[in-house]
Amino acid sequence: MPLLVLDNVTHTYGSHRVVDNLSFSLAPGTLACLLGPSGCGKTTVLRCIAGFEHLTSGTIRLDGREISGRQHVPAEQRRVGMVFQDYALFPHLSVAANIGFGLRSLPSRERDARVATLLELVGLPTQGERYPHELSGGQQQRVALARALAPRPFLLLLDEPFSNLDVDLRERLALDVRAILRAEGTTAVMVTHDQHEAFAMADEVGVMHDGRIQQWDTPYNLYHRPANRFVADFVGQGVFLPGTKSDQDQVQIELGLLPLAPLSGLAGDGGSRHVNVLLRPDDIIHDDASALKAEVVAKAFRGAEFLYTLQLASGAQVLSLVPSHHNHAVGERIGIRLDVSHVVAFP
Repeated sequence: MPLLVLDNVTHTYGSHRVVDNLSFSLAPGTLACLLGPSGCGKTTVLRCIAGFEHLTSGTIRLDGREISGRQHVPAEQRRVGMVFQDYALFPHLSVAANIGFGLRSLPSRERDARVATLLELVGLPTQGERYPHELSGGQQQRVALARALAPRPFLLLLDEPFSNLDVDLRERLALDVRAILRAEGTTAVMVTHDQHEAFAMADEVGVMHDGRIQQWDTPYNLYHRPANRFVADFVGQGVFLPGTKSDQDQVQIELGLLPLAPLSGLAGDGGSRHVNVLLRPDDIIHDDASALKAEVVAKAFRGAEFLYTLQLASGAQVLSLVPSHHNHAVGERIGIRLDVSHVVAFP
């Protein structure tokens, strides 16, 4: 049975519909993410689950119990933990006291044992007597996570939890947080606009736009099998090349002939023959032996790789990830070939 179920949830501010008939469910232990641009409604969904907002229509059920809809269970009675964007730690309390804040009803021995367990789990076993201002941003985030986990909530919500951290730290901490939640067996929903955080953290991701989920899927499928043009544009990098669909479920683009799989949404479709084919940087392979050439018009060094922007004979441009020992100059023509495992095309 799903632990969390949102059924046709709608939320409005005045006449503005922020969340529009949104539905999804989570199995126990699932780590999920709502991913989308600012203003798409993802944080409002989190606030509705937490109990900070009343629904306009629809229902939310947690562990089989309706918590929003015909009745509204107060936030403090939902057994839902929350990790805020700004951590919201109590500056006058020690790290240990912050973590144990929600455990005041427990006997002191149980409370101290739970705090010690969580300090160990989040990698701060010797920091219990310090204060929040004495910690780094990443350490404060771990304390906020431990405090939210302390009462053993049914569900944990994370609101842009890594946005205040350095870019290099975000993905590493996302992986650490994932491991911590796995160790606790926690079901969690995170919201973010950063796909790298979402992919590092989540088992399932819902891409949101204009209050609706455009696609709920694994990170792999969102990247390789986007359901529509918005998801294709928002997730990952890529460019669209024009193509012409044949009767044999193939599509001709400037770089060659590609088979259309049913997953492309076009195979067997009797609609327009004119399509746009999505090409990711990993679909364009640098190959010195290839007769097909493209001109390097821009390059971005990424350590192990270069991201090349390549101009084709028609003037169209594609992207290619190339190992960084292939250091070609802007203006140089290099050999390329297609290696497309998932052909994605839209009318």
